[in-house]
Amino acid sequence: MVQANIGQLERELSQRIIKFYNDRIGKPPSQIICHFFDTEIVISLENSVTQAEQTLLKGGYDNLAEQVRLYLEKIIKPELKSLIEEIIGKPVLDLIINTNLATGRTGIIVVFNLSEAHNPESISQSKC
Repeated sequence: MVQANIGQLERELSQRIIKFYNDRIGKPPSQIICHFFDTEIVISLENSVTQAEQTLLKGGYDNLAEQVRLYLEKIIKPELKSLIEEIIGKPVLDLIINTNLATGRTGIIVVFNLSEAHNPESISQSKC
């Protein structure tokens, strides 16, 4: 991966993740921030909680809302992993997803190994 391609990867990741969340969860995030590191991508999604989850929370069913989100993330994880592998062109070793229903933020950590193919100094400051 060359430094010039980092911006293209960031834009493609952002666009495809927004579409993915809209298609699979029914709610696109309002903003995505990505940081590329030596062997990781850290992705933050803003406003990623669905209306159904918000309704459960307002009704006092916090545990049920958390369970729904956990199952959604478990279901979409393999597809999201494949999508990211397709975009970065490298195998994903691990994918960790967690959503804070109170703040509406989702964090995604993607672990891969690109250390031989990039300049860490130029990537570690990148944002999607």
